Amino acid sequence: MRIALDQLTAELQDHLAEIGFEAVDVRTGGGARRVRLQVRVDHRDAEPGRKVTIDDCATVSRHLEAWLDASGMLGDGYVLEVSSPGMERPVRWVAHWARFVGRDVDVRLRDRGRVRARIIAVDQDQAMVTLGLPDGNATTVPVTEARDATLAVDWDAALRPRAGDRSDDLAQE
Repeated sequence: MRIALDQLTAELQDHLAEIGFEAVDVRTGGGARRVRLQVRVDHRDAEPGRKVTIDDCATVSRHLEAWLDASGMLGDGYVLEVSSPGMERPVRWVAHWARFVGRDVDVRLRDRGRVRARIIAVDQDQAMVTLGLPDGNATTVPVTEARDATLAVDWDAALRPRAGDRSDDLAQE
């Protein structure tokens, strides 16, 4: 790869903003001959309930491919994978932490391991996040030390049929 990941991510964000999206996670892999670029995207406005569709991913992919091909920054042979952030959306950058204040996250913290915590506050200028821990205490850490964070999902609630769903109708027939 001919460009540092931080610089690539910043340029990706600029190009995605042109079409109303943002990168939620950016990862690279592969080898020197064939770079693999994985980009998870979300709508910039990300209203609750608004999901990234397959058509959205195709639109983003075409937009990024045109830019990557013209710039040549990944070379001639690369693989671009564009996907939605999923229900367990990554929380990577300070802006993500600020956006999801009040939400629960699954996060790996130094000296604590993987925990479920609530985002209580974010100091964007200092890049610090305050997390409410399961034991009732709170801890404030640099965002860079809150690793592998994803929005927490209550899978029991997510998979429970809602009133009016067709599955409820079938169960009663």
